[in-house]
Amino acid sequence: MTNRWKPSATVAAIIEQNGKFLLVEEHTPEGLRLNNPAGHLDKGESLVHACARETLEETMYKFTPTALVGVYMSRFQRPVSSTGALHDITYLRFAFSGDLGEMQAGLKLDKGIVRTVWLSADEIRSSSTRHRSPLTVQCLEDYLQGQRYPLSLIHTDPSIVQLTGMNDNQST
Repeated sequence: MTNRWKPSATVAAIIEQNGKFLLVEEHTPEGLRLNNPAGHLDKGESLVHACARETLEETMYKFTPTALVGVYMSRFQRPVSSTGALHDITYLRFAFSGDLGEMQAGLKLDKGIVRTVWLSADEIRSSSTRHRSPLTVQCLEDYLQGQRYPLSLIHTDPSIVQLTGMNDNQST
């Protein structure tokens, strides 16, 4: 098989404090959009580490994931401007809830992030046309329904970290 389909693995943080949820406002090809603090899994990191890292990069807050809210898939298609063809992306999202730590002074928001915002669940629901992904509100709803799974459900084999930096053509 020469063309294997591979979804983009992503993580997201569902962060609640005083009845409000932390979102980011970011530039996208579709304009300014709202999203959970989220991003792609990098080579050599666990899902939990990726979520903590992405949250720090996008919000400047430390975040410690304590539970898996859910695993989600969504498909997104965007026209490629030069050809008119569609860029077709499937996202596989792992959403976590957890403990928000202190804001880290001296950091800058990740490229494309305009600002962080705290919104109520109703404000998030009513702004759905501005969401980067339909998963933004789905993760929120699952969180509000009390959906939580222990992090022990996720296993990251040590080889993920041990092989980081090795040439992909090398074997152990």
